[in-house]
Amino acid sequence: MSLTPLTITFALYILLMLAIGFVAWRSVNTLDDYILGGRNMGSFVTALSAGASDMSGWLLLGLPGALFLSGLSESWIAIGLVLGAWCNWKFVAGPLRVYTERCNNALTLPDYFTQRFEDDSKVLRIISAVIILAFFAVYSASGIVAGARLFESVFGISYASAIWLGAGATIAYTLVGGFLAVSWTDTVQATLMIFALILTPIAVILSVGGIEPSLALIAQADPANIDFFKGTTVIGILSLMAWGLGYFGQPHILARFMAADSVKSIPSARRIGMIWMVLCLLGAMAVGFFGIAYFQQHPDQATPVTANSERVFIVLSGLLFNPWIAGVLLSAILAAIMSTLSCQLLVCSSALTEDFYKGMLRPQAGQQELVWVGRIAVLLVALAAIALARNPESRVLGLVSYAWAGFGAAFGPVVLFSLGWKKMTRAGALAGMVTGAVTVVVWKQFAWFGLYEIIPGFILASAAIVLASRIGAPASGAMQERFEAVRTELEPGY
Repeated sequence: MSLTPLTITFALYILLMLAIGFVAWRSVNTLDDYILGGRNMGSFVTALSAGASDMSGWLLLGLPGALFLSGLSESWIAIGLVLGAWCNWKFVAGPLRVYTERCNNALTLPDYFTQRFEDDSKVLRIISAVIILAFFAVYSASGIVAGARLFESVFGISYASAIWLGAGATIAYTLVGGFLAVSWTDTVQATLMIFALILTPIAVILSVGGIEPSLALIAQADPANIDFFKGTTVIGILSLMAWGLGYFGQPHILARFMAADSVKSIPSARRIGMIWMVLCLLGAMAVGFFGIAYFQQHPDQATPVTANSERVFIVLSGLLFNPWIAGVLLSAILAAIMSTLSCQLLVCSSALTEDFYKGMLRPQAGQQELVWVGRIAVLLVALAAIALARNPESRVLGLVSYAWAGFGAAFGPVVLFSLGWKKMTRAGALAGMVTGAVTVVVWKQFAWFGLYEIIPGFILASAAIVLASRIGAPASGAMQERFEAVRTELEPGY
């Protein structure tokens, strides 16, 4: 691999992320530090870390590729995501921050479920941890696929080599610095992502001659490209917008809420996070949409994109900017990939360390021992995800959609009901979790009605929660009192 502006830019970026990881190393003394950064994240870091951990390589690969292929009809997914993210910030972030602290300082989602529903049997802990490991193996694989595709495209190396190169740096700084490293690097990465997603579509539009000529070329390619309802059905639109339901159950995003320094930081974090998200989504959609115009005007340059639409951002960056600027822009893809992958690895590590190792095997394990077990767990999960990502034909959006639905249906209703209904019981939580996960897996196999599997999963899980909570033993008085205490604590500052 020769030294070029691209390779130098990528190398400097990776070195910066590793440096942040080693700085964070010095602040990691306990498992609380490693998993949640000591619950000491301010509103700015909380907002950008939540955003960066959410918007993976899908933001710069999958979404622009979808708009490039189908035009504005793919925008429904972004509308659903914005609505879902706002509701998550508004109705989940604050209550979850307070509730997890009151639940014996719960560090993970399985730990929260166990404490919230007084589950001495630890069944909730085991099942929720298994769900996290199963779906995050797929989700992490999507990040590794995206990283490998980036290194393969930029450096012309084989997919097999690109997998290891793309995942190596992320594994290193996550393993070393834990949550602090992940949150600090997320902040840098979120800044780089929004810079790239504002600059690139502007350059594409200017290169074509402006907005009006761009729209004319897009219509020339296919008039239906500017139709929000192109080839859509009611089920199709509902399926795209239903992505927003997934936010309520994503462990890597919920962990950011749990790590905020105070519930009073949440409202300002919500405003920062939503502004960042809307600008990034608009930029990503504009890259794909106006990319249609560019390649309609320059058909001789379109071959790499027509072969794989998810490369539209990569190809446009290389064509429109000098190599140094292109290197910075393409580093934004690496930033998106690394930010989400690192969060996923850390959540899996948390499940293995806090919920299996400490929760089941060694309850008396010391803090340093747990931190090192967490680091070993990061490595093991990463290797499993690399094994799943070895198929070069994997599509980023497809892998993400499956894992997103799995978490959204298995955990989303349980989280919402646990924060909003004081009569929910352990039996309800267990029924909802299992029903949601099983429905997603089964529905995915048969693809009934063309409906995105998160919708039936979410509905059936919610019904199971209500039914099981009503027919079984009622919630204890202590559980209901703690629920009321959380609601009271939220009133003044939320």
